[in-house]
Amino acid sequence: MSDTPPPVLPPVPTAGEARSGCLTALMVISGVVLLLPGLCALLFGADSAIDGGKIDSDIAPLVFLGLVVGIGGIALIWAAIKGRKAPTHPGTRP
Repeated sequence: MSDTPPPVLPPVPTAGEARSGCLTALMVISGVVLLLPGLCALLFGADSAIDGGKIDSDIAPLVFLGLVVGIGGIALIWAAIKGRKAPTHPGTRP
């Protein structure tokens, strides 16, 4: 057995701690970038549906993938805005 101490791990943030503003901004910017494929999917899907009355089978998977990426962007923006709250301390008013 050696006499080396166990490694020191960084503290785990608790639910009451707010994350940094840079991370929130990065999440929002990434979410906006992810919205662009969703917008393209809506445009191409609507154009395909208007022209032929239904979405073509060769473009349907791309439209679906674009919509999923766009929904991911919405979720990322929502998580960035919802998670950016100042911590409340006991005894203080909100």
